[in-house]
Amino acid sequence: MLTVDYGRLGLRPGDRVLDLGCGFGRHAYEVLRRGAAVVACDLGIDELRQVRGVVAAMYLDGEIPEKVSFGTTAGDATSMPFDDDSFDHVIASEVLEHIHDDDGALTELTRVLRPGGTLAATVPAALPERICWALSDDYHAPNVIGGHVRIYRRSELNSKMTTAGLVPVGSHRAHALHSPYWWLRCAVGPNQPVEDSRLVSLYHRLLTWDIVKAPRVTRLTECLLNPVLGKSLVMYATKPVSAATIGATRQAGELSHVPA
Repeated sequence: MLTVDYGRLGLRPGDRVLDLGCGFGRHAYEVLRRGAAVVACDLGIDELRQVRGVVAAMYLDGEIPEKVSFGTTAGDATSMPFDDDSFDHVIASEVLEHIHDDDGALTELTRVLRPGGTLAATVPAALPERICWALSDDYHAPNVIGGHVRIYRRSELNSKMTTAGLVPVGSHRAHALHSPYWWLRCAVGPNQPVEDSRLVSLYHRLLTWDIVKAPRVTRLTECLLNPVLGKSLVMYATKPVSAATIGATRQAGELSHVPA
């Protein structure tokens, strides 16, 4: 289940991508399938271990081109172990809402993104998230260690990206069918096993069926509902190319045409 639109991200074979807060790797796997290199970064060692195992199986099954590179790194979003301008694209899916210093994280994301590169950041959309918070204190921090610490408005995230040195270029909503599921979870207790509630269990089975089969009826329904009920807000931004960078690129091009 992908949240980021790779067309809007501008992903091309051979690109280098950072998947920050990769979790169990859903976005990293798709990057590799499309022939781009990816570094999966997360604080969870168990998650990174599982991602490496899945990627190894994908290589063996021929799902990934042999020459596409992959790596994992345990790292903090506010202090990442990468050089400046290291990545053509950065994905930060459902990460920023967990980080107290989200401004510091966005500054780091901007630093490691190359000039002209694209960042895709996804966060819980404001309306569905507010309903979850209202239904249960056990859905978010401080009751949940590592839980959501804020609710973003689109304008707020846009402003934070701009302050970090990025240029927002577009947004959309995703996963409308997941909003009612999380409202149900919060209503019965988000930490209760899914099987404890028949209604939650049935809805979970529906979502699983939808993810696996992707039937036309649910895809169309979600597409229609996403602008209002989409659980995730996805925002895209680019890192500006400075005049100095343009000048250096032109100079390098001129020098390459000078006869020896």
